[in-house]
Order: sequence, then C-alpha cells, then structure tokens
Amino acid sequence: MLLRTETLQFAHPGQKTLVFPDVKLDSGDSLLILGKSGSGKTTLLNLLAGLLKPSQGSVVLGDVAVSSLTGKELDLFRGKHIGIVFQKPHLIAALTVKQNLELVPFFSKKKEVDIALLLSELGMESKANASVLTLSEGEAQRVSIARALANSPKLILADEPTSSLDDVNTEKVIQLLKQQASKIGAALIIVTHDQRVKAHIPQFIEVQTT
Repeated sequence: MLLRTETLQFAHPGQKTLVFPDVKLDSGDSLLILGKSGSGKTTLLNLLAGLLKPSQGSVVLGDVAVSSLTGKELDLFRGKHIGIVFQKPHLIAALTVKQNLELVPFFSKKKEVDIALLLSELGMESKANASVLTLSEGEAQRVSIARALANSPKLILADEPTSSLDDVNTEKVIQLLKQQASKIGAALIIVTHDQRVKAHIPQFIEVQTT
C-alpha cells in the first residue's frame, strides 16, 4: 500500500470539524475526490500533502507517517516524494519555463530529471526558454503539471486542474496526468467539483459537509 489515511479530521478555527473518508491507494492507482465548493476537499488535499496537520488521524505515504513530520523534515519529504498541481500555476514570473522546472530538483535535493524530455512529452519543448508571462492559460497549466512531475514523485496531487478548461482540454489534461503518473509509477489524486472528470477516473470518493 503506497498511501493510506485513517480517521482523518480537521477543524478550521470557528468552523465545524471536517471528517474525511479513509483513502487507500497503491502505486499506479488514480482516485478522484469530489465535492462542492466549501465541502473540504481542498483541505483534504492539503492534509495529504502535509501542508496541514490533522486534528485527528494519520496520513502514511510508503512507510512514513507524513502527519507526524515537522519543519524541515516535512519540507524535504514533500519535495522528494509529493508533486502538487495547484489550481493556479504560481510560476515565478522572472524565470523562463525551463528555469521554473530546474528549481524543483534543486530544492528537493533529488537527482535532476531530463527536463527537456519532460517538456517534450507535455508538448511544451518549444516553450523551454520562453517567459512564463507569455504562456496561455493551458500552457501554464502544462508547466504546472511538469513542475509536479519534475521530482518523479510517489504521489501526485492535483487541485481543480480542469476548472477553467473546455471539454477537449479537460480530457487532454486528465489523460496527461494519468499517463505521466503511470509512467513513473505514482499514485494520482485529483480533487475537483468538475463532474466531467468522472468519465476518465472511475474510482472516486465524495466529500460532503454535514
């Protein structure tokens, strides 16, 4: 079992406690986490990524209890083993596409990946030396995906990767994520309210407020 969670709960200050269903995934598995806006699905993603600590329960990736790590230990573990595709790309405007990706192995302390090959597989090889400010929304999303893959993670987490895309590009992005996850043997979790994604990832759980 690559990833497992047990009895996860989290409470934002002044709000009701969120209780999440358990997650169990092997390498190469894909899971969809569905939920309406405000249901807590992004909170669950942040718990899985170690960006939030649960008020109860645990997150275990491989043989490491992510929820028990702290500080630099947690940052290094996340950098080595977890790739995150945020809803907004958050690329560094002063850097080129290639330079944005080169930061990933630098900070994660992992062996540098073949960035040129990765960009080629994502259809972005011609943009390697382009400013990120010149990218279209779809291109920026692909660079964001490339950045999440640049450390060859065990777990890929994607937050609303299709929210601003039409049907054709939605399918392209989901297939791209699935193909790349399969290639590196990673588990893939997509958090979304977009019901269209269910056509591409049949395994899902639904997060609901109570």
